[in-house]
Amino acid sequence: MELDSSNQDKNSRSCDCIKAIPGKFKAKVVEFTEKTKKIGQDDPRRIAHSAKVGLALTLVSFFYYFRPLYDGFGQAGMWAILTVVVVFEYTVGGTLLKCFNRGFATLLAGALGIGAEYLATLCGEKGEPVLLGILVFILATTSTFMRFFPSIKRRYDYGVLIFILTFSLVAVSGFRVDQIIQLAHQRLSTILIGAATCIVISIFICPVWAGQDLHNLASANIEKLASFLQVFGDEGSVVASKDVESILQGYKTVLNAKATEESLANFACWEPCHGRFKFHHPWKQYLKIGVLVRECACHIEALSGYRNSKPQVPSEFSIKIHQLCVKISLESGKSLNDLAAAIKNMVHPCATETHIKNSIAAANELKSILESSSSLAKPDLQEIMPALVVASILIDIIKCIEKISESIHELSGKAHFKNNANSTITPEKQQQKQWLHRGIVKPINDANCDHVAIEILGTCEDNSSEK
Repeated sequence: MELDSSNQDKNSRSCDCIKAIPGKFKAKVVEFTEKTKKIGQDDPRRIAHSAKVGLALTLVSFFYYFRPLYDGFGQAGMWAILTVVVVFEYTVGGTLLKCFNRGFATLLAGALGIGAEYLATLCGEKGEPVLLGILVFILATTSTFMRFFPSIKRRYDYGVLIFILTFSLVAVSGFRVDQIIQLAHQRLSTILIGAATCIVISIFICPVWAGQDLHNLASANIEKLASFLQVFGDEGSVVASKDVESILQGYKTVLNAKATEESLANFACWEPCHGRFKFHHPWKQYLKIGVLVRECACHIEALSGYRNSKPQVPSEFSIKIHQLCVKISLESGKSLNDLAAAIKNMVHPCATETHIKNSIAAANELKSILESSSSLAKPDLQEIMPALVVASILIDIIKCIEKISESIHELSGKAHFKNNANSTITPEKQQQKQWLHRGIVKPINDANCDHVAIEILGTCEDNSSEK
């Protein structure tokens, strides 16, 4: 009886496992479907890009489907399919860059391969393979070493790879093929046809412009920093806690945006004029702005650690400091919002100088308050120390915003943004810029006194210092 009961238990468990398998499979299918749907909803252009690649492959496949085309190109028609697979990128600039690299590298390597084959034939039947091997070794070694150069790695790495591949194939296959020129002509023709198909489809069917993406990314990154500063300074914000956390974590994506910005800027240089972007648009200026924005994001990362550092029983002195820090944070956020809107709408910044001026005024007022309270008791100093650190970081953020503003004004001049009567900076406004002070708290102990003196160091714009 015990043996029968144990067998029944094993059978019941195996049945439960078998029943659980369809449930797990169904859960995996649902999870995969939701992920696929989310990817498509995040950027619908991805769906269009996938369809464009399928269309390009279908068109170049006609080299095999139709007998007249197959008779003209033969097995070389496969190179058109391979070209579409490897050069069709998500953006127009990426596609153009890869097509140029592949076309130029194939033409140059094919010509050198034919020349190498001609020289090898002069060495006789025994010397031909030796000379070809030496030439392949020299060119492959030299080309591979050139890939370590940063400028070549960034723009022409794919072209160097194709050069090595094409030269090796032409030189090696030419040893066994008599009609090497006809073979090279067929391969080059099919590669050019495949590249031309990619270019036409990429530009004229739902184009994705790298320049537009770079422009939007620069504006979005500045907006993320502005949102952080405004939420950080606005204690009475009615934004949902979930949204607040997402806003406060937005600066982290800005810190990791360097690779994306450099890639988009590299692709944008190859794109023709489109929309509001003309030829010779200053794409490199976006990289300068990105460096300054990431520098500002680093200060914000340090600031995020003091979000909840408030004294339990704040004194009147700490309340004044806190109010000025809130004002600096809000005004800085407004100035960054204006700069982001200026980039997005391609207009000269107009209200940025006002908000920066208000931030500087609040920073100077904070300095005067600290100077008026030259000595504080030790407990008071410990109480206001986090607020002083926050004030110091905010003053550094003001300096970063000034640099970002100057870079965006430079971009607006080079890119010919729309004129705005209120956006011009007059010499009087430049003279009104007051020098910034970075408050450095330096306690000075006095053995005969129960108080702590505060030494405040101010840093001027000309890098001089004042006590």
